[in-house]
Amino acid sequence: MLNRLSSRCLVRPGDIAASRDDLDVVGVFNPGAVEDGKDVVLMTRVAERPKERRAGFSGLPRWEPGAGVVVDWVADEELVPLDARIVQRKADGLVRLTSTSHLRILRSTDGRSIDSEQGRFVPEAEHEEFGVEDPRITRIDDTFWITYVTVSRHGAATALASTRDFCTFERHGILLYPENKDVVLFPERIRGEYVALHRPNAATPFTKPEMWLAWSPDLIHWGRHEPLDVGAAAWETGRIGAGTPPIRTDRGWFEIYHGSRKARGEAGVGVYSAGALLLDLDDPRHVIGQAQEPVMVPETDFEREGFVPNVVFPTGIIDRGGSILVYYGAADSAVGVVEFSRDELLDAL
Repeated sequence: MLNRLSSRCLVRPGDIAASRDDLDVVGVFNPGAVEDGKDVVLMTRVAERPKERRAGFSGLPRWEPGAGVVVDWVADEELVPLDARIVQRKADGLVRLTSTSHLRILRSTDGRSIDSEQGRFVPEAEHEEFGVEDPRITRIDDTFWITYVTVSRHGAATALASTRDFCTFERHGILLYPENKDVVLFPERIRGEYVALHRPNAATPFTKPEMWLAWSPDLIHWGRHEPLDVGAAAWETGRIGAGTPPIRTDRGWFEIYHGSRKARGEAGVGVYSAGALLLDLDDPRHVIGQAQEPVMVPETDFEREGFVPNVVFPTGIIDRGGSILVYYGAADSAVGVVEFSRDELLDAL
């Protein structure tokens, strides 16, 4: 684990107003981050659930076109709670979320504090009915490309949106069908093609958790999928996936990713930590460096205590030359930013 030059909690649930009076904010976390002129822009996930409580019933929210958030009240005797986020219907084994998420756009002049809120990105389509989550932002040429998770009755998939000003957005639809998350785009073409990291989530456990690479001529159509040779350490045996978009260094593509430690059959989601990789600049299929231990683990109170305890989930990165700012979700409750020495991070590989 590396020394943190600085670490702070940027946003907590109480800092963000709910989108409606009948909803409570239960989490503000997993922000995409990018520089826009002199500002750092954060697109952060805001999870909300109904304020109302009904004895013997659970309120399960979803988005409906023209109506916004609606709540399905389901008898508790018909449900099995799996963790703080998910319940399972006894009748058919299908799951629902106990909250629904949209994205808020926040701006920071120094990258270490929030100065203003700019707007919202909310669910619109059927494949977003249970919420939009966990954005990552990559600037390619003069456009900001946003990969984000859509959750619906069809499962969790990754979709793509773009903007030039974070005021208006163009949706480009689903990129990778369910179940797939943690898609991050490289900031430039490699050998004339766009490249992405992604995480298939197979229902049948033939293999350990894996992170994959894919190629595209246009950011819409993806192929030549293949796994990276990572994910063997004890701290990442439960789950592994891309975290921040890769950044170019003179040594290779630098990627901070996440992993969780959870034994098969263990309750909860396990402990989420952050690791680091170095991929070949000309052929990122090749892993040329990897930190043997996590570079970041839950250690502060706001990382260890929250809606889902013991989680650091990196999703945004800003390269400041001598140092690197990493933005992350803490305990599925808050947004944190940590500063590392750039040289120390690279030397850990």
